[in-house]
Amino acid sequence: MLDKAVLVESLLVFGVVLSVHAVVWDRFSWCALALALQAFYAQFKWDQLLQQGGAVFQFRGAANSGLLPASMVIPLLGVVMKERCRAAGIVYFERFGVVVASTGMLLALFLSVLAVGITKPVPTNTCILTGVAGSVIIYTMKHSLTVSEVIEVLEVLLIFVYLSMILLYLLPRCFTPGEALLVLGGVSFVLNQLIKRSLNVVEGRGDPIDFFLLVAVVGVVLLGLFFTVLFTFMDSGTWISSMFFHMMTAVLGLGVIMPWLYRLIHRNPLFWLLQFLFQTQTRLYLLVYWTFLAASACGVVFYQNAKRSSESKKHQASTITRKYFHFIVVATYVPGLIYDRQLLYVAAVLCLAVFVFLEYVRYFRIKPFGQTLRHLLSLFLDERDSGPLILTHIYLLLGMSLPVWLFPRSCAPKGTLPGAGALVPYSGVLAVGVGDTIASVFGSTMGEIKWPGTKKTFEGTMTAIFAQIIAVALILIFDSSVNLNSSYAWILASVSLVSLLEAYTTQIDNLLLPLYLQIMLMA
Repeated sequence: MLDKAVLVESLLVFGVVLSVHAVVWDRFSWCALALALQAFYAQFKWDQLLQQGGAVFQFRGAANSGLLPASMVIPLLGVVMKERCRAAGIVYFERFGVVVASTGMLLALFLSVLAVGITKPVPTNTCILTGVAGSVIIYTMKHSLTVSEVIEVLEVLLIFVYLSMILLYLLPRCFTPGEALLVLGGVSFVLNQLIKRSLNVVEGRGDPIDFFLLVAVVGVVLLGLFFTVLFTFMDSGTWISSMFFHMMTAVLGLGVIMPWLYRLIHRNPLFWLLQFLFQTQTRLYLLVYWTFLAASACGVVFYQNAKRSSESKKHQASTITRKYFHFIVVATYVPGLIYDRQLLYVAAVLCLAVFVFLEYVRYFRIKPFGQTLRHLLSLFLDERDSGPLILTHIYLLLGMSLPVWLFPRSCAPKGTLPGAGALVPYSGVLAVGVGDTIASVFGSTMGEIKWPGTKKTFEGTMTAIFAQIIAVALILIFDSSVNLNSSYAWILASVSLVSLLEAYTTQIDNLLLPLYLQIMLMA
């Protein structure tokens, strides 16, 4: 029996795929359609494995596998990036888009093959579909990629396989298969890009802020792997272990990450960062403003914990309380997007590194703040934080930042894309900061008509769409660089599709929705 919510979610994803390829039709369109069809069938095999407990690793409960929506994100991003850069005449990044699309298809196909391989009895129809989709994808890659690009795609696949085996074993119940595909696929791609660029350093080539992102992401992942292995042999909660943690963090940061970044940007990373942050008066004002907002967010955490009485230790923060942080994040990102996107880019990278580091401190119970963080953050847990890690706040940061990080600056000579593409950096603000927040608040307080098969309400979704249209109008007023060129119907269709997807998906919406909105706007 097909789950009604999963079926509607799948139809919405197919709607996005068909909408994108109605605008951008090339040889990769056949691959995307074949991949979507086989992922739809393989998704139910994963769901069956999760229900029966035969999925090799322990995945996050209370959610479906999410294979179809996750499988289409990276390929579609690659396709729309390729088209935008081809239109701008930037051949290097056009080829980069081809590599991204091919890599995403191969990673998704690998997860589908894994599901089919461990399903007993072997599902014949799904096997045939997976074989056909794989043949179409490999045939297209053969005629689209150079030898070096094929090697690059296979390198990412190899890294993904090893990272999946390690992290899914070490972090049970933290991801669904779809979320693992997005997160670990992204980390694998970043690691491969960093290795590739480190081996082919050319002075003066490449933007330092791009290298900063690559080194920061790989650095925090390697730091986590190192301490996870180390603390399997010793108790992480002692003062000796905590002192060793801080000492080794400093050693790895100053002895590995800093020299690595120095090799890439050919200047002292700390001096470069300080010079970058305080380069203009506008940046100084933004940094002071963001510091005030960060203090306000900490104040919300302390205030909500102070309200927790000793009689109600199982009390959890309400949905509306958790959405306070969404409002704070919107207030953080909008001025950065309007006045200085490069500063926002770097600040988001720094914030990600801090968030992940603090999660290590909480997870390993590092003194003196580990136990305090556990107590403070336990109030804000929900059903998605079923594993040993608390990831929802990191997903919120990623959802807001990915459209900024993934914006093809080199293919937008004037700093913005034409038409609906001008809203691409605002995808996180619109989908998560405005849409998801308004849907949750109005749906939980005033919603009465529920969408079939879900707990989400019709009123919440309609209010979210209306709020995002108002937000687009405000962006047009306050951001003079945005010129939509009468593409209002496409924006309305994009916002509506993504809002409906929010109502039906059981995946981490903070991560998934901004990426789908970015894909639609870039198309």
